Amino acid sequence: MPAPSPSRLRSSPRSRTGARPRSRRMPRVLPYPLRVPDSKFAPRGLSAPARSRAPPALRAAARAPPARCPRARCRGPPKPRAPARRCPLARPAPCSRRSRRALPYRLVLAALDIVRQGADVMPRSQLNAVLDAELGPGWTSKLRSFDYEPLAAASIGQVHHAVMKDGLEVAMKIQYPGVADSIESDIENVKLLLNYTNLIPKGLFLDRAIKVAKEELSRECDYLLEARNQKRFRELLSDSEGFYVPLVIDEMSSRKVLTTELVSGIPIDKVALLDQETRNFVGRKLLELTLKELFVFRFMQARSELSFCHLTVKLKTDPNWSNFLYDEASKIINLIDFGAACDFPRSFVDDYLRMVVACANSDRDGIIEMSRRLGFITGQESEVMLDAHVQAAIIVGLPFSKPGGYDFCANNITPSISNLGATMLKHRLTPPPDEAYSLHRKLSGAFLACIKLRAVVPCRELLLQVHREYKFSDDQTEVLSTAAS
Repeated sequence: MPAPSPSRLRSSPRSRTGARPRSRRMPRVLPYPLRVPDSKFAPRGLSAPARSRAPPALRAAARAPPARCPRARCRGPPKPRAPARRCPLARPAPCSRRSRRALPYRLVLAALDIVRQGADVMPRSQLNAVLDAELGPGWTSKLRSFDYEPLAAASIGQVHHAVMKDGLEVAMKIQYPGVADSIESDIENVKLLLNYTNLIPKGLFLDRAIKVAKEELSRECDYLLEARNQKRFRELLSDSEGFYVPLVIDEMSSRKVLTTELVSGIPIDKVALLDQETRNFVGRKLLELTLKELFVFRFMQARSELSFCHLTVKLKTDPNWSNFLYDEASKIINLIDFGAACDFPRSFVDDYLRMVVACANSDRDGIIEMSRRLGFITGQESEVMLDAHVQAAIIVGLPFSKPGGYDFCANNITPSISNLGATMLKHRLTPPPDEAYSLHRKLSGAFLACIKLRAVVPCRELLLQVHREYKFSDDQTEVLSTAAS
């Protein structure tokens, strides 16, 4: 039997022996010379001795500019392709070693952001069932109108616009069914995710942060508690110029429904687009409010976020700008969302004010002593840890260190604090006190708001005014001896 022709072998998927040919490609000659980088790498794939033995023609061709393919003449030079849009969870491009260490952190943030943005709105039937169960079947008789399209949706509920019988416009915050019952399991799942990805260093004391987060989220799911907090803040700020707390409508509120007066305004990130005078005013009022809440009221408006270290690392780094709505016409800041508001013990506030002033005066001994009394350090830390802790405290105190306006835009302290974070996480011996989690979120949020606004604020003047009017519960005021200077 005659042997099959070569053309038959090429067209048949298998030869007579049943073996598939190794390659069905035919060698071809490129219409343009091979372009290889400079002699350091040309010809590509050859070792140094092989490069030295390469024919001169090949080496010359490798260094010559590439000829264009004849078929490309009619199309002109190739157009640059636009970069493809990437999913936030897609594998990132190669990056530096420092950025590579942050990849798990970014992936987790991207995943949580997708989950947060993908929350579904309650259907009308479910919404009516919740309102009937919480307010009674006749809740509609108390309203002139109710908008089933939500104004906003958050992680635990959604907000609807309504109008009372007397014409008062209100905002009704309605909690998703089952949210309060799932807090324990949800946070444990977050903890499992963080442990699985090795995202949290040992120095962050994840168990303590998880415990505090559970307590804060449990408080935020109790709308009756939030209503009491809002009424308390409304009374405390009744004589404070520039702030307003909306009225709570008790007859339309319950444990899972909170109805308050509807207020208008723009969030802080939109205030950043206004003129410098307005930005300075809002920045000063926000910092004034923060100091007043801590050192005068000892009762602070906060928001529950899963934070894992004071002043250094947080799962969510940006404050919630929508907690403050600025009414440009009346120059009033409307305050909303009091679910995670908390009290602070008098002894804690006494020592914390001493430490803030020690930070403002760069008093190393005062910082270490007050930090030990407050529970930020044990007194057994290494010199490396103490130096990093003191440096971070002094940097935080920079806005309060000198008289006059402090320019938050020209003096961003956030990068300096972040650079000290790795040392503090490595050498820390004890977690911060429970009060520090919400307190430092509030303080860092006020600083970040001023940075966002690019505001110039007389911070030291505000601090000294608080100190002059503060009444300590003991006579230990020696740390503050330089504050009046």
